[in-house]
Amino acid sequence: MAQTTHTTTHGATPPEGTRRDFLMLATGAAGVVGLGAVVVPLVSQLAPDAQTVAAGAPIDFDLTPVAEGQGVKLVWRGQIIFVRHRTKKEIDEARAVNVASLRDPQADQARVKQGHEQYLVLYGKCTHLGCIPSGTAAGEPKGEFDGWYCPCHGSHYDSSGRIRKGPAPLNLGLPPYAFTSDTKIRIG
Repeated sequence: MAQTTHTTTHGATPPEGTRRDFLMLATGAAGVVGLGAVVVPLVSQLAPDAQTVAAGAPIDFDLTPVAEGQGVKLVWRGQIIFVRHRTKKEIDEARAVNVASLRDPQADQARVKQGHEQYLVLYGKCTHLGCIPSGTAAGEPKGEFDGWYCPCHGSHYDSSGRIRKGPAPLNLGLPPYAFTSDTKIRIG
């Protein structure tokens, strides 16, 4: 006699492979979301905050209000920057100096941008002990060489910011800057 098999189904069950695939996909998706929840804050924490970015950002300055013979003090990255609109007399004096006689020999032409020799941009920090020399604002002593004078220890800088007398070992530093137009500069 032939055997007959009866199968009773109480509801349709999905094939086993489909359930396993779903669980793998769900587990993978949960892992990706969890990894993202950890990585995004970590990467955000490594980036500098807005205040830090602003402190190191370049600054633009319009030279138009700086009259010939005047100078201004700016602050960039927490440091004083001197910007002076030099007179023809100051430029001629700076270029007449025998560069070989200087403690830190540097020609005036190397300290200014070609075509804009009347504007001098310097770090406003004495190279001896970091004091702020006078000579930028009207009425401040400019020292013996028509430039800057550091009253703390007696360093004298000429109209090109080169050390001429006193204990300072080096010329006033030159910050990175460029002219964006004939009367505008970007420092940084």
